[in-house]
Amino acid sequence: MEKFTFFYRSHSPFSQWYPSDFVVDGLAFNCAEQYMMFKKAQLFGDEEAARKIMLATTPREQKARGRSVRGFDQSLWDENCRQFVYDGNYAKFTQNPNLLKYLLKTKGTTLVEASPTDTIWGVGLAESDARINSRRSWRGTNWLGEILTNLREDILQKEELSS
Repeated sequence: MEKFTFFYRSHSPFSQWYPSDFVVDGLAFNCAEQYMMFKKAQLFGDEEAARKIMLATTPREQKARGRSVRGFDQSLWDENCRQFVYDGNYAKFTQNPNLLKYLLKTKGTTLVEASPTDTIWGVGLAESDARINSRRSWRGTNWLGEILTNLREDILQKEELSS
């Protein structure tokens, strides 16, 4: 039977909003949400939005500025957003050893964003909802959980190869 590690809200190290400093291509980010929104602005060529996202200090503000990206195209976003989230979280976890320990402790489980309202990045169910214990009952795709699970497995595989 599949085992799950549920998470939700910014107090979880698995949240996009969890405070975590990391650097990618010489740019400093304060959370994975900022990276994701910055990459969104870059993808659509909105340099003004990208600059504002980098100046924003909270994930709420970063997300709001990401929602205002000009030239947004849903299909192009869908083709790219999961890779952006993977890359941002790779940097987040590999540059923060304490966060990496949390991620590696979930070995043997599938990470699940237990968001009752998010059916794209989460499963559309709260952790307290009994339906969350079966994939067949999920109302959402769990993209964030799947990305984090794959990231963990990739990191574990690299560790095995290097030892």
